[in-house]
This record gives sequence, structure tokens and C-alpha cells, in this order.
Amino acid sequence: MSASTIIFYILAAITLGGAILAVTSPKIFRSAIYLLFSLIGIAGLYFWMNFEFIAAVQVVVYVGGIVVLIIFSIFLTQGSGSDMKDPVKIRSLFAGLAALCGYCLTYYVIQRTEFHPQLEQGSAEISVSRIGEQMLSTTEHGYLLPFEVVSMLLLSAMIGCIVIAIKTRSIK
Repeated sequence: MSASTIIFYILAAITLGGAILAVTSPKIFRSAIYLLFSLIGIAGLYFWMNFEFIAAVQVVVYVGGIVVLIIFSIFLTQGSGSDMKDPVKIRSLFAGLAALCGYCLTYYVIQRTEFHPQLEQGSAEISVSRIGEQMLSTTEHGYLLPFEVVSMLLLSAMIGCIVIAIKTRSIK
């Protein structure tokens, strides 16, 4: 087994282990920390595949932004040390069945799809400047509108965290 394969298995174990612990942990703050490890594992997989720019975006946006936002909202709602409510058994069963159906559908689509290797001559050059131009382009294949929609989503999530965190004064 080569070193590259060992590194892949370690990163996959970190990613999957963090994801499983994030959804099974009874403490909400620990779930957020396990999510952090899962996202760092995904960034490690991007680095392993030599997509340094995407890995850096993963670390900055998801690890540095989303997880910090989640942790702040946990602290602002004073729920960091409390246990999460036990899920209703029927909901857990439904969630398990939905996950199984999603897995079966994904497996079916992958099996039915023919994948063709990309030829070296026809491959496009990927560079940070080209990605930046495509992200800010307003042409047909540009990503400016989705980029702005995501920024509005993050803004509304921050406003929602502030609204949840505001305590109402009880009048006596």
C-alpha cells in the first residue's frame, strides 16, 4: 500500500468519523466541533487531490465561517452545555429510511452512468485567475448571481442568530 493510499484512508476516516459523531453526539457544542473535523477532512481531501484553491476556500468559508457562525449561535442562545432532545423514534426510523433510499438512488445513478476518462489534450487549464474570472462573470456560464445569493443567505443566517439571541425582558 502506497503512502498516497494511506493518506487517503486517514483523511476519509477523519471525514466520516467527524460526520458520524456530529449527528450522533448528544451535546450540541460537541456536534459543532465534530462538524469542524469533518470539514477539515474534506479540505484535506482537496489538498490530497492537488486542488489547493478549492481546499483553501473550504477552510476559509466552511471551517472559518460557517462553523464559527454555528458556534456563535450556540453560545448566543445559551445552549452550549445542554443536551439535545432525544429524537422521536418514528422520526429516526423515517430519517434512516430516507438515507437508505438516497443511497440506493445514488448507487443506481452511478451504476447506470457511463464515465469517460478525460483526454489530456482536451482538458482545460485550471488556474486561480480563471476560477476568479468565472466566479465574477456575468455571462451565460458565470457564477456572480449564485455567489451573491449565497452571501445573502449567510447574511440572513447571521441576522437570524442575532434575533434568536436577543432576550425579551419579562415585565413584572
